[in-house]
Amino acid sequence: MLLPAASDEPLVEAFGELDRTTAWELRKRIALDFPTYHPQGFALVDKRIFMSTVEIIENPVKFPEPQNGFDRTPGKGVGHVLVMTRSGKLLKDITLGKGHMYHPGGIDFDGHNVWVPVAQYRPDSRGIVYTVDPTTYEVRKRFSYEDHIGGVVHSSETGDVHGVSWGSRRMFRWDTSGQLEDLSANRSHFIDYQDCAYVRVGKQICSGVTELPTADGGKYELGGLALLNLETNKILHEVPFQYFSAAGHVATRNPVALEVDGDTVRLLAAPDDGEEGAGTELLVYEAPRG
Repeated sequence: MLLPAASDEPLVEAFGELDRTTAWELRKRIALDFPTYHPQGFALVDKRIFMSTVEIIENPVKFPEPQNGFDRTPGKGVGHVLVMTRSGKLLKDITLGKGHMYHPGGIDFDGHNVWVPVAQYRPDSRGIVYTVDPTTYEVRKRFSYEDHIGGVVHSSETGDVHGVSWGSRRMFRWDTSGQLEDLSANRSHFIDYQDCAYVRVGKQICSGVTELPTADGGKYELGGLALLNLETNKILHEVPFQYFSAAGHVATRNPVALEVDGDTVRLLAAPDDGEEGAGTELLVYEAPRG
């Protein structure tokens, strides 16, 4: 096992201690009694949770053959960033994206702003990166890019913005003005990263899922977590996470946030859509360190 350096924050050190035998316990299951749509990303800001989510008004439809470089129509919808308490009370609904640009992805809080990408709901399309002031809820457009941006993190050390494409198969690095500095292939074929968060020093923790076929023709969701070096995109440590929701989704399917509380590692997730199973629930898992 590769253990992070002593200069890293406790979350990075704790993540390096996780493995496939880690015993996670579901400590809380909190029903969210407001419209949640199709949740995408979490950012923890003090005692609040920011959650990006997609309200689909018209589903994208796949073309029989690609048209103008696209494999499907863009569909229509509204993007939201929902601000709530840890007990599941809605505080604010911020509209962020609509029409054909309505898919907020994985989000990140850098200590000052919440960074949110909004894209068309199809691969190889285009995206816009915004920031939201967590105090005033003011939205600011930072830059746009000609590809689907599925998630972003902002490095407080370098000021660079790091992102992933549709399915996280491409990994981007921009400066804060949107100038592309690096584009590389994702080295991991274990999971597709859905939601990432910056962790010091120069790293990110990403969560995600991949669908695998079963012998009876069904599908199985494989979930997992990964620690990556932001400069090189090298995977430093990765672990599976095989705990499931009321609707049968693996917990790391979409929004995930991790934190350390003393000798406890805590994982928050919201894998289910609003119209599925018991509706969207905030799931809180805990595991002892070491």
